[in-house]
Amino acid sequence: MSTYPKRIFDISFSLIAFFLFFWLLLLAWFMAIIDTRSNGLFTQERIGQFGKGFKIYKFRTIQITSNRMELRISKTGRFLRNYKLDELPQLINVLKGEMSIVGPRPDIAGYYDLLEGENRKILELKPGLTSLASLKYYNEDALLDNQDFPLEYNDKILFPDKLRMNLEYYHHQSFHVDLKIILATFKLICNRSK
Repeated sequence: MSTYPKRIFDISFSLIAFFLFFWLLLLAWFMAIIDTRSNGLFTQERIGQFGKGFKIYKFRTIQITSNRMELRISKTGRFLRNYKLDELPQLINVLKGEMSIVGPRPDIAGYYDLLEGENRKILELKPGLTSLASLKYYNEDALLDNQDFPLEYNDKILFPDKLRMNLEYYHHQSFHVDLKIILATFKLICNRSK
């Protein structure tokens, strides 16, 4: 495992990101409030380092219809998801020490917490805002929407591949690797805005 001071990097990066993109955070939050007619925030229990649960923060992108029976991604929500702006509140999770900038994306219970053997090493990592697996499956929602059996496809195809990539990261993580992943993330987001 890496020995570079990752926590110092995470705090520094998060504070700089807050300083540079505070206006974007406020704008995205305001858009989420108006569009979803809520407080604009969404929290959910996720599995963190060593299998410990924590509440992840996101901007709300799901709109509740008037009959309160149907949930759908709003137009603004789709925009926020497309550019990963709904993930920006997770900088708070990073500052709290629950997440890292780079690491496996946090999942709901029933996946990482059930790993066995060598695969459990992934739980030694803090979940991250970005990873090689999240870059590869940037359009995961659309990919799953095109499947006849999305849950089965996730469990048999996507999750095992993410697991393999995250275990590879566990064995080769370094400051250099993290920088490459961060730059690749910015490049992907910028390319989508063209």
